[in-house]
Amino acid sequence: MANTKSAIKAARKSARLQTRNQGVKTRLKTLRKKLDAAVTAKDAAASKTLGSAYASAMDKAVKSGVVHKNAASRAKAHVSKFVLAK
Repeated sequence: MANTKSAIKAARKSARLQTRNQGVKTRLKTLRKKLDAAVTAKDAAASKTLGSAYASAMDKAVKSGVVHKNAASRAKAHVSKFVLAK
C-alpha cells in the first residue's frame, strides 16, 4: 500500500488511467473485429467506412498515449492495404 501522499495520488491516477486505457483498447479491438468481418465478407463500402473509423480511433489513442505512434502507424498501414485492395 502507498505510504506517502504523492504515492496515494499516483495510485489513484494509475487506476483512473488504467480504466480509460482499457476502454480505448476494447473499442479498438471491436472496430478491428468489425473491419475484419467486413473484409472477409467482401463488403467494400463497409470496409472503407470501418477502415477510416479504425484509423481515426487509432489516432485518438495515440494522442491520449494509449497506443505508441509506431504501433498505430503499422496497424493503419495493415488496414489500408486490405481496404484499398477491395
